[in-house]
Amino acid sequence: GYMQIEALLFDKDGTLFEFAATWEAWAHAFLIRAADGDRTHAMQAGTAIGFDLKSRRFSPGSVAIAGTPMEIAEALKDVFPAMSQGTILNLINEEATRAPQCEAVPLRSFLSQLRARGLKLGVATNDAEGPARAHLEGAGVQDLFDMVMGCDSGHGAKPAPGQQLAFANKTGLAPQQIAMVGDSLHDLIAGRAAGMITLGVLTGMASEEDLRPHANEVFPDIGHIPDWLDRAQ
Repeated sequence: GYMQIEALLFDKDGTLFEFAATWEAWAHAFLIRAADGDRTHAMQAGTAIGFDLKSRRFSPGSVAIAGTPMEIAEALKDVFPAMSQGTILNLINEEATRAPQCEAVPLRSFLSQLRARGLKLGVATNDAEGPARAHLEGAGVQDLFDMVMGCDSGHGAKPAPGQQLAFANKTGLAPQQIAMVGDSLHDLIAGRAAGMITLGVLTGMASEEDLRPHANEVFPDIGHIPDWLDRAQ
């Protein structure tokens, strides 16, 4: 089995929340707004970030899937030459804060159950910290986390392991006592680089085949973790 797991560090999008429900709505709203209602311009901008405005679908390699808001803004600088990177970034984050959230499982009861086991909980997202906190607050679960980190919280962004190491440091636990839970390779690579157990979930855009080489286990969604903890410990 595994060393006793004492903490879980969750990615946000595609892990705590279903990816498509949130980010397809975000991309559509953001692109139309950034293009000032010009659909042709919005479609071109969509192409630059791997989003098809007509079908409202991301391509598998889209920068929006695991990238930071800064990386998304960077990919759009030639499409919106009249706007500064800072302006684009502000629009991205404003629309992200408003994006609808679809919980992967009922989060309040799920996270409360984990806390009741004595586990420490954290969030490590490549989203900005402001929108991330707004999403957790909207789900009524921000108070259940010991630490919430975004790409702009001072620990860097995944796939680098800065956020993972900061969480280990904050909790006082060895990385081997922590499981990193996520739906993308960025999450699992960061977790592995930090020396953590890695758990993949299929509520994002990646397939089981994508995740398996980098994960100790792959689950349909986070709801399967308590049973796994019972078996693994």
